[in-house]
Amino acid sequence: MSGDTAADEHEVLKGGCHCGAVRYRVTVRGRNGVVCNCSVCAKKGFLHYIVDEADFELLRGEHALSTYTFGTHVAKHHFCGTCGIHSFYRPRSHPEKVDVNVRCLDGVSPNDFEYYAFDGQHWEESVESLRESERRQ
Repeated sequence: MSGDTAADEHEVLKGGCHCGAVRYRVTVRGRNGVVCNCSVCAKKGFLHYIVDEADFELLRGEHALSTYTFGTHVAKHHFCGTCGIHSFYRPRSHPEKVDVNVRCLDGVSPNDFEYYAFDGQHWEESVESLRESERRQ
């Protein structure tokens, strides 16, 4: 049974790529996302929702994934090798977590989330403020 506090409220959503080869389930504990202006996120239009490993389950498509890395190679930018959609990845800011693309969640509009603006163009100077914003949620 779920508790009575807002912190205990959650929903389980499914998502994935365009062609359906990659599918996952994610537990959403609040609708607070991140918009990043770095060169990769801005070009992809990625809207971030970062979750604990335990709140993410890849249902199918591990074999369909390709991975792009650059710079420090900490972030693992996964995308479907068939349709090219980046529905989730391992972020450099939280490499022990999974970052889900809000745009790839079924039945959810990006407008259903509130977003923290992360200055990814100045990643080193901004990453601690991103981590702090997550702790306040």
